[in-house]
Amino acid sequence: MGGTKILAGVINSKDGIISRIKKPTIPEGGSKEYINTLSDIVESLVKKSKLKPKNIKAVCLGIPGSLNPYTGVVGLAPNLGLKNFNAKQRLKKRILFPILIENDVNLGALGIQKFGSAKKAKNILAVFIGTGIGGAIIINSKIYRGSNYAAGEIGHIKVADKGPRCGCGKIGCFETFASRASIVRAIEADISANKRSIIMKLGEPGKPIKSRILASAVKLKDKLTMSHISSACEIIGEVLANITNVMNFDMIVLGGGLVEALDYFMVPKIQSSFDRIILKDVSKAVHIVVNNLGDDAALYGGIALAEEFLGIKV
Repeated sequence: MGGTKILAGVINSKDGIISRIKKPTIPEGGSKEYINTLSDIVESLVKKSKLKPKNIKAVCLGIPGSLNPYTGVVGLAPNLGLKNFNAKQRLKKRILFPILIENDVNLGALGIQKFGSAKKAKNILAVFIGTGIGGAIIINSKIYRGSNYAAGEIGHIKVADKGPRCGCGKIGCFETFASRASIVRAIEADISANKRSIIMKLGEPGKPIKSRILASAVKLKDKLTMSHISSACEIIGEVLANITNVMNFDMIVLGGGLVEALDYFMVPKIQSSFDRIILKDVSKAVHIVVNNLGDDAALYGGIALAEEFLGIKV
């Protein structure tokens, strides 16, 4: 469940994704609209897959925000306009199956660890770079949620004393310098200052610049775009190395729309920056890889969540 879309699927370990539905979210619709939409999607998927209710073991929901996976209360999901909202309780009135709720990045990390690029790793940092930067930590093959279920917020590591104000209200956050949104903002500022770039010709007027547009600009060797993405990669590598020096991960998984569209360009630059900072002994254990499940990582994460909270293997 994202700020711009809801992706849902019917899934099990044997067959993978059996069917899926993708719908745009309506942020101004409010909490009632979300509950109605989610309930309708579950009903549609059940019908589409011709499933009998007895064969459905759980409905797992990933939400971009802070939440308690045990109570189902969403503390704050700013992109959805939800605050102190008991999503689980509200959904139980409409959905008759067991409901599990998790932070979307944690859910994606669980999917990657169980079914994707990190199957052979035990201590993992998953980093999703898109509109913002989200992180998830897995220690000894288990998600680390922290004392208040808010662990992994690497997008808000302070990297500068000055800069744009972050959505969290603070100045100097990592994601205000290295996310897709920050790269686009920097490119647009340079174009307004009469610097040359072909990027505006690649998208539709009035529409936001998405990752695929940035990828097209890089393929066409647009110097302005390449320069700003390279600067972001430098910062990403430094931050990830500093975290790894503390945590001694054996794998870092990079995901999110930006990296998945530009892995060939970004990963070598991130690795180069990472290698300059990482301690020699720590570097012997860690590998940087790219999420190979894309948006489906969170769908696969539902299987791991059902096993953890319900003790069932789907």
